[in-house]
Amino acid sequence: MSDKSTSAAPQAVWQASVLTLFPEAFPGVLGASIIGGAQKSGIWALETVDIRDFSVNRHRTVDSPPSGGGPGMVLKPDVAAKAIDSVASSSESFEGRPLIYLTPRGKPLTQKRVRELASGPGLIVFCGRFEGLDQRVIESRQMEEISIGDYVLAGGEVAAQVLIEACVRLLPGVLGDAQSASEESFEDGLLEYPLYTKPREFEDRAIPEVLLSGDHKKIATWRRQKSEEITKARRPDLWQAYENGDDHERD
Repeated sequence: MSDKSTSAAPQAVWQASVLTLFPEAFPGVLGASIIGGAQKSGIWALETVDIRDFSVNRHRTVDSPPSGGGPGMVLKPDVAAKAIDSVASSSESFEGRPLIYLTPRGKPLTQKRVRELASGPGLIVFCGRFEGLDQRVIESRQMEEISIGDYVLAGGEVAAQVLIEACVRLLPGVLGDAQSASEESFEDGLLEYPLYTKPREFEDRAIPEVLLSGDHKKIATWRRQKSEEITKARRPDLWQAYENGDDHERD
């Protein structure tokens, strides 16, 4: 009923379990670059569970029209609950891993929440489809509703990969330079400063002289100034929180 993309992992391994109607969508981008390399080296493990395996009829039906009328279909509570409970009964590391339902109506995903999830034993993600999931399952299984942005996708598979990648890259040993994570957007409440590399001039545009000065104090000041300017112009909400000393994104 479940397809584990890695062999049984030690308790210390960060474990991601994904409940989906499309297990073939995984690992997807999670199998590439540093994220895929970290999986191969045993830093994290991925398990996919096919929700359709828990259908109660021979047609493998997983959805039904919404009560009260309206467009689309809704994921059936009996099927979804059985799929979720199968992970609870088969996984030694279910305890301590939050059960997350990815939905546009969820609480916005922040770097703060990503850090919290990365510091734990892992997570369990339910990928929605159609119009959504029966509310009774969300309530009875105490699912945490998370949104990756103010837009609508066809399903939760892409969102699940976004969430998992954001967490995995923070795990010890994944990034080559630990400092690179601490200087990125959102880590201190600001968006990241502009980046440059060789050649010194490109299409009549030069690297700012301060970055070539070798004066680390001046470079740090310039980068902070640019981060503040960009944040203020592009994300006034973050800038307001930063000015107010709000720890929403920073802690």
